[in-house]
Amino acid sequence: MPERSLLDGITVLDLASVGPAVRASRWLADWGADVVKVGPVPKDAGVQIVPPAYAYSAQRGMSRVLLDLKSDGGRDAFLHLAAGADVVIESFRPGVVDRLGIGFTAVHAVNRGIVYCSTTGFGQTGPRSDWAGHDLNYLAVGGYLHCSGRDPRGGPALPGATVADSAAGGLHAVAAICAALTARATTGEGTYLDVSIADGVLSLMSLAIDEYLAEGVEPGPRHGLLTGRYAWYDLYEAADGGWLAVAAIEPRFFANLCTELDCTRWLDHQYDDLAVEPMRADFAAAFATRDRDEWASDLGPADTCVSAVLAIPEVVADEQFGARGGFTEVIHPTAGTIRQVAAPLAGQVDASTLQVRDQSVPDTDRILAHAGLSAIEIGELRDAGAIA
Repeated sequence: MPERSLLDGITVLDLASVGPAVRASRWLADWGADVVKVGPVPKDAGVQIVPPAYAYSAQRGMSRVLLDLKSDGGRDAFLHLAAGADVVIESFRPGVVDRLGIGFTAVHAVNRGIVYCSTTGFGQTGPRSDWAGHDLNYLAVGGYLHCSGRDPRGGPALPGATVADSAAGGLHAVAAICAALTARATTGEGTYLDVSIADGVLSLMSLAIDEYLAEGVEPGPRHGLLTGRYAWYDLYEAADGGWLAVAAIEPRFFANLCTELDCTRWLDHQYDDLAVEPMRADFAAAFATRDRDEWASDLGPADTCVSAVLAIPEVVADEQFGARGGFTEVIHPTAGTIRQVAAPLAGQVDASTLQVRDQSVPDTDRILAHAGLSAIEIGELRDAGAIA
C-alpha cells in the first residue's frame, strides 16, 4: 500500500446527487480525494434524492454539507468552501449555476486554481443543450445502439450496463479533471470543463464513425470485426446452456482456436467472407458438445481468447477479481455490513478509510468550521435557514 493515495490533498465539492457526475466523484474519492457532497437543506424536499444503500457505493469515504444555494447565506457559504477547494463538479442544466451565483466565474473569482467541471447530457452549447435525457438517450444519438445487437423484435437491444453514464460521462469527467489538475500543477491556473455525455459516446464510437468518414461504409450490427462479422468474434452456447465469448482476432489465437475445436479446415480462411457462416456453424456445433466451464477452463489458458459469460453472482465469486481485491466491505449506518465493488486500482487505496457516513447527520458544521467560518457565523447561517 503506498504511503499517499493518488489524489491525497485534493478537495472536491460535488453538487450532484445521481448520474455521471456522482460516478466521477466516486472514482476521485476512491483515489484519495476528499469529496464533500453538497446537498439541499431539508426544506427543499422536492429536490432531495436519497439513492438506495448500494447505489454509488453508498458515498463511502465522503462527507456531506447541506446548503440552501438559493439564499445569499448558502451561496456565500458555498463560495467560502470553494475558495479552499480544488475541484467543483456540478450537473445542473446549462445556466443554472450562474443564476445561483456559484458558476465558474464566481468561483474563479475567489479561487483562480479551481477546476470546475460541468457534466450534462448534451453539453453547455448546441441545439440539444437544454434537452433532458438519460443513459439510453445518449447511446441512441451517439450511434452505439444502432451498431449493437438486436432484440427479438429486430430493434436495438437494451444495453446491460449504463455505458453512457459510466464511461462516456463519469470516466470522461474523471479524465478531464485529472488532466486539468496536471495542467494546474504547472500553470497555477484552474479551468472550466464542459463535459457532455453525448460527446463522450461519440468518442467511444470513434472506431466505427471514423471508418464511415474514411470509407463511406455505414457500420451496423455484425458489420465489423468487433461487432460479429466473423465467426471467431462471437458468442456461442455450450451444452449446458451457458455461453462463451470468443474473440480470437490475431492469427495465432485463431489458429489455436481452430485446433482446440477440431476445426482445422478453417485455418486458411480466417477472413474469407464465403467461409463465415459454415465456420460459424462448425464452431457452434463444437461448443455444443461440452459445458461452458469445461470449455472456459481448457480454452482460457490456451491462448484462444475464450471466456465464460458470467452472471453477476458468478462475477462476485470469480477468483480473478478476488485475487485483485475487486470487492470490499463497508459498514452502512442503516443497512449494516455490505459488500461492494472496490476502488479501481484497488492496491492504491486503503479500504479501511472508505467509511460510509450516516447521511441523516450532515457534516455541515465541521466542514464550514474547517473552511474558516466561526461558530457564530455558522449559527447565524443555520438560524437563517441557509444551512442544515
